Amino acid sequence: MTDARDAILARIRRANGAEARGANEIAALRHRLVSVPDHPIPARAQGARDKLVESFVAMAEEASAEILRLADPDLVPGAVADYLARHDLPGAVAMSPAEALDAYPWRNAPALSIRRGPAQPDDPVSVTPVFAAIAETGTLMVHSGAATPHALHFLPDTHIAILRADDIVGGYEEAWAALRARFAVPPRGVTLITGPSRSSDIERSLQIGVHGPRRLAVVLIDGEET
Repeated sequence: MTDARDAILARIRRANGAEARGANEIAALRHRLVSVPDHPIPARAQGARDKLVESFVAMAEEASAEILRLADPDLVPGAVADYLARHDLPGAVAMSPAEALDAYPWRNAPALSIRRGPAQPDDPVSVTPVFAAIAETGTLMVHSGAATPHALHFLPDTHIAILRADDIVGGYEEAWAALRARFAVPPRGVTLITGPSRSSDIERSLQIGVHGPRRLAVVLIDGEET
């Protein structure tokens, strides 16, 4: 009986020693991970606010987004109506119910017929807010939620995004950090939008509007106060 007990105790001691070594190895790995320096950030994702705005505009236009720059937020409804008229698009829009869009005087654009809520398959145009924009690549970050139905970002052929210059950040790291800071529980869906939807999966031929809108217009408000 003594031999069996000694064997069991020996196995327990060996197991405890391995567990201790494993814990030490994990702690060392965590230390190395924490000590890893930040990723290098390209020059176009660095600098003062004005530089980041210009970088975003340049990269977004390169990706075939149309930028409508405004100095006064009260001009947003008129800019949306003018954009639709210039592209011979209907004035009926599906608009996000987000409170951020309530600040603009939509009544000043009687040519617009606005329905607040999720997009339907036959909606030609959507209007949504933007959570953040990334200067590095001209990318918009949007998320799903009760006030920001995700279908608005995908179903209509034309997506008009309302962006404040103050919400432009340099790189992706800053955008994700802002998202984590805003939400205790992350949104179920987060989408990064760089220009109109496009794909070359079909016989390596570029197709526009395969997975989402054919047009992306960004109404960029330079003079809006936070």
